[in-house]
Amino acid sequence: MRVIFAGTPEFARVALQRLHAARFPIPLVLTQPDRPAGRGMKLQPSPVKQFAQEHGIAVAQPRSLRLDGKYPDDARAAKAAIEAARADVMVVAAYGLILPQWVLDAPRLGCLNIHASLLPRWRGAAPIHRAIEAGDAETGVTIMQMDAGLDTGDMLLVERTPITADDTTGSLHDRLATLGGRLVVEALEMAACGGLTRTPQPADGVTYANKIDKAEAAIDWSQPAEAIARRVRAFNPAPGASATIRGEALKVWRANAAPGRGGAAPGTVVAIDEAGIGVACGDGSRLDITELQRAGGKRLAATDFLRGFPLEAGQRLG
Repeated sequence: MRVIFAGTPEFARVALQRLHAARFPIPLVLTQPDRPAGRGMKLQPSPVKQFAQEHGIAVAQPRSLRLDGKYPDDARAAKAAIEAARADVMVVAAYGLILPQWVLDAPRLGCLNIHASLLPRWRGAAPIHRAIEAGDAETGVTIMQMDAGLDTGDMLLVERTPITADDTTGSLHDRLATLGGRLVVEALEMAACGGLTRTPQPADGVTYANKIDKAEAAIDWSQPAEAIARRVRAFNPAPGASATIRGEALKVWRANAAPGRGGAAPGTVVAIDEAGIGVACGDGSRLDITELQRAGGKRLAATDFLRGFPLEAGQRLG
């Protein structure tokens, strides 16, 4: 089974590592072009490219795969590399480019996608964030036969995992990345002996995980505390739930919903105690902030934060 791998972030790197460890021949890796990052905004390779280079795997970084698109030279070069790889299958994980039909048809067994949700729930760009934000009890990984639609292809393998009360996108991402790497190896081993069964996705239960907009990070204190707490977990580690107080920006990293007594306007600090910084929310509920960060500062437990930035009941968070 010769495998072309297409992916970009850490989630994809974990799958590539598992495929490499399982000794599948990987003649080619596709990943996004290097992006500026860090204080100096220097070009940085993706985690997938770093792994491929460390292990002597050829890398292609087209800006587009559309032969009739904005970068046809990139697409033609990628097409030549894909054809030369003579792959049986392409494995795709959080690649970030749309695959036109010629790519889907290029490998003998087509393209398999590692998707971090229980399809058809949370098709799209941010399935981990949205599952936590919505309060889902479980999620998982679906290995899918790709077609021209947005995560609409037939399901090949599915495995579930619970979403715990303290899961963040960071913790759930790591668990699903490990699960996805194991599951795609199983799928390829089954495919090698013709043992994969394709199951069409049900028409009911379709939801879309829209890309996270930075504007969503601002906490709306008029919402119930439970909804805010889920969003804090969903936006940890990025983009981070944000608030302001005394004109200064804060990141809220951990918080718990708690019963409130009502009466205080949403966003009002109502308590400073061992539970953290209690803030009034919608429906008379209360959010206890237990970890937060000033702009340019370190993430701190609420008790440590208050030593350098004292707050009092009655103050308002924006």
